[in-house]
Amino acid sequence: MAEDEQETKKGFRLLGILDIKNTPCAREAVLHGAGGAVGAGLIHFLTTSRVKRSFDVGFAGFMFTTLGSWFYCRINNAKLRVQQRMIQEGIKNKVMYEGSVLDPTRRPPGAS
Repeated sequence: MAEDEQETKKGFRLLGILDIKNTPCAREAVLHGAGGAVGAGLIHFLTTSRVKRSFDVGFAGFMFTTLGSWFYCRINNAKLRVQQRMIQEGIKNKVMYEGSVLDPTRRPPGAS
């Protein structure tokens, strides 16, 4: 029973180092890279009819597309985490200062 749970949590490892299931953005990056590889290799083959060079271009397309997609996704995730942290702190401060003298949304009497 415990072995089955460990195997389901283990996930799929790419090249033995990258756990696709538990790493954010990894699955999407690999899928985008596969599409980029097929597209780049096919377009190069249709234009030049050179098989080995088309494979090389496809592999380079895979690497560039995968890395580009990976970094783009990770940067967007980092920005989202920063925004969420700022919103959480704002909500915490709103709850803490609500109704007190330090409440920034409360206007002093006599001010318009």
